[in-house]
Amino acid sequence: MTTTVRAARPRRYSPAVFWRGRLSPWRTRRLLEAHLLVAFVCAVVAATALSLSCRQAQRGADALASREAPAVQGLAASRLAALRSYQEVQYLVDRRLLDVAGSGEAYRSQLSAADQGLSRIADRTDQDLGTVDGLLATYGNSLSLGTSVYRDQPLMREQKLDEAHSLLTRSTVGLVPRLHALEAVQLRHAEATAARGRGQRAGWWLGELALAVLALTLCSALFVLRDRCGRDWNAYLLGALVLTALLAVVPLMAASATGHGVDAALVDLRWITRASGQGGLAGAQQGVTDTSERIRQELTDGTWSGRVYEGTFVGGLLVVVLPVLGLALRLDGDYWRRR
Repeated sequence: MTTTVRAARPRRYSPAVFWRGRLSPWRTRRLLEAHLLVAFVCAVVAATALSLSCRQAQRGADALASREAPAVQGLAASRLAALRSYQEVQYLVDRRLLDVAGSGEAYRSQLSAADQGLSRIADRTDQDLGTVDGLLATYGNSLSLGTSVYRDQPLMREQKLDEAHSLLTRSTVGLVPRLHALEAVQLRHAEATAARGRGQRAGWWLGELALAVLALTLCSALFVLRDRCGRDWNAYLLGALVLTALLAVVPLMAASATGHGVDAALVDLRWITRASGQGGLAGAQQGVTDTSERIRQELTDGTWSGRVYEGTFVGGLLVVVLPVLGLALRLDGDYWRRR
């Protein structure tokens, strides 16, 4: 007798018995219609929230990769190239190599790199680069006069090189301080673009919560169909349950991977804006080049999030349609046609 009681107790307090008791006041038809309504609302909310959150995360990463990060990198590269050009001229003056044929190619190549860098980022920033372009042209002209036209006139040469140095480094209004200020502004733009605000975080929480309620509703609907209607497992509801699990995991994993890449890229961009060449301008330029390539890789690693967004959109549509089909077809066959 004791053994029988002990054997019956697990069945009495099993989840199936508990849920059957909770649903007992409801008629089967009303119960299935309630499941249909709850599943539809939860699926719509989840699909909408996840799609919008995925899209927002993807747009932020794409904007950072295509516009904000290249602008910061280009400004830093132009700043270092301008500094390197003056360093090359000083080397020629100190070594008295201005009269040597081809001796000015090094500084001219650095000037050209600075000019090309500014030209490439002109369409990637909403900041006015006209003043910086004008300063770079005037600075280059002073260097050219000092190294070519007045190279045999020490006083004029020194005057033009001092003028070039002033144009390059003068506090606040010089070429390098202006470029550095533009870098700081562009970095703030990049941080704002990549920021995950409260709205995006709320979207993820809402989507995940709606998916959890949807999964419970689908499990409950499958239980009701087998317990009260004597039906086998409903393929539509099972498919919706599998999609619900996938939607709860895959988009969140993709967003997390994209977020880690964006955070790493922002750390590297901050380093680039601080690169000043204190350990050598050539080393700083190489460091900026290597770091820029790493940033590109960090942001490229998240490009698969675009495919995840498309999959989330399609999966969201299916997770709305499948429960409706599964429950509506059963209700239509067992109840609605009998009116």
